[in-house]
Amino acid sequence: MRITERQRRAAATAAAAGVRAVRVVRAVRASRSVRRARWLRHVPPVSAAVALLLLGHRLVPNRPGHVGSLLEAVLPWLGLAVPVGLVVALLRRSRRALVAVLLPALAWSVEFGGLLLPADGGRYDLTVVQHNVGAGNADPLGTARALAASGADLIAVEELMDPATSVYERELAAGYPYHGRSGTVGLWSRYPLADIRPVDLKPADVHVYWKRGLRATARTPRGEVAVYVAHLPSVRVREQGFTSGRRDESASLLGAALAAEPLPRVILAGDFNGTLDDRGLTPVTSRLTPARSGFDFSWPAAFPVARIDQIMCRSVTPVRTWTLTATGSDHLPVAARVRV
Repeated sequence: MRITERQRRAAATAAAAGVRAVRVVRAVRASRSVRRARWLRHVPPVSAAVALLLLGHRLVPNRPGHVGSLLEAVLPWLGLAVPVGLVVALLRRSRRALVAVLLPALAWSVEFGGLLLPADGGRYDLTVVQHNVGAGNADPLGTARALAASGADLIAVEELMDPATSVYERELAAGYPYHGRSGTVGLWSRYPLADIRPVDLKPADVHVYWKRGLRATARTPRGEVAVYVAHLPSVRVREQGFTSGRRDESASLLGAALAAEPLPRVILAGDFNGTLDDRGLTPVTSRLTPARSGFDFSWPAAFPVARIDQIMCRSVTPVRTWTLTATGSDHLPVAARVRV
């Protein structure tokens, strides 16, 4: 069979098109390889940076904008870099990236791995519940009944606002006959309370009525315990940074009050608007032992991402902590068992 000139030209054109197609495929593959290499190049330095932030967060300066405190507020969440890096390493089949991911994994384990271990679960003498009931709580009756049903010996409450305060007083009266209040914070107890007095936590630039600290002596079956209830100022992330100045000032005032407390045994409960890793709370956390046997994120109640409601002790041993079922507040109640 003879091949015409037209057929030869068509065959040549098809061959040229095939060559071009092969070149395009090779170029695409090469581009993908370059992009993959670029992705993989990011894994080791990012992993190293996350590990350094986890282990060296105290070295991050707090000025400008209290960036150190902001970092420490979200510190546990830096661990999300581990599964992300792991997925990239496995999809790209990179041993180098896989090894790099071990750095933040180990750093996170050093910082927070202990919180995943089982709690003590041993003998305890008191159960303490801490709850910011929420000034805008639409169901104070349900919240009060939930607190009454918690089985706690001591209940610390913040954001007590009239007329809801009378609801809490009425619903808690039967099980908790001893009660103290200072401004918007209150304490209910199964055991007698004495020496109830306010604790001044007001920042210097606040010139309105502001009472958010309370101190009382609880006469428990195991002896006297000083009980503090505190609600530190809120913090915000704004253009000028993390606005934690007022909170830090209140924390310093609270730390001074704790240092001057004559009773050896102390329980502190409250909404601190900060996590235990936040350096702004050091005046308090350096003097007390946190009740912390898990992450127990307490805020916001709809999807908790941070534990800002705390229970801490001095010469009292925390045994176990946990969060209770959501109420009408934007905070979850936090409970702790302690050994006196």
